[in-house]
Amino acid sequence: GCHMKGPLFLVWLCAMSFELSAQALEITGLQDAYKGTVGEVVRAPLRFMNHSDRAITVYLRQSGGQIGTSQKTYFCRGGNCLNRASQDMILKLEPGQSVTDLEIVLEAGLVPGLSTMRYTAVNRANPSEVIEFDLNFIVEEREREPTIYNSRYITVQDVYPNPATDHAFVDYRVLQDQVAARIVVHSVLGNTMGEYELPSFESQAKILTGNLNPGIYFYTLYIDGEAVMTRKLVVKR
Repeated sequence: GCHMKGPLFLVWLCAMSFELSAQALEITGLQDAYKGTVGEVVRAPLRFMNHSDRAITVYLRQSGGQIGTSQKTYFCRGGNCLNRASQDMILKLEPGQSVTDLEIVLEAGLVPGLSTMRYTAVNRANPSEVIEFDLNFIVEEREREPTIYNSRYITVQDVYPNPATDHAFVDYRVLQDQVAARIVVHSVLGNTMGEYELPSFESQAKILTGNLNPGIYFYTLYIDGEAVMTRKLVVKR
């Protein structure tokens, strides 16, 4: 049956027709729920299994649904992603073979809400053999990070996501326009890896971490040239 649980982000699988799964192809591996929030990339792994004694070629395509304007969804296999939702993912399965490195990726976008996508898996040798399934994405607002620095000049929230991959964000609020605030990212050895101004007319800084090697870094808040606080930032791939 199809059911929901988990508060944040849910993906569930409803196979509409079972002709193909009964004969040759089975899709498994979808958990009840995948959690994610605004601004994140969420991955839903799919596992394909060929139960038959013949090789089959499967076309997997997005066949319908609605997602938010700031969202994107696409197929990835072994870390290589198709750049458009309209592209078919072609799977060749030998007799008895499983494909375990396929995932559907959702860029959760900027707005919370529910999105439903429909996917169709078709056996190329017999187009009447079809599995249809829905992925339901629930994206929720991100909870505010804890305040890590608070003065009469500026309030700064903790960096997120942490660990970071391509980038991290710092939310802040400047309370006095004259203050000069910036974040400096440095390595364990103290080498500067990036500097980011915190202008009073904005409320979020984007820290680029995609060019940093995985590992531990630190970020320091400077106010009027003086270091007032340092925190750890982990970069992963």
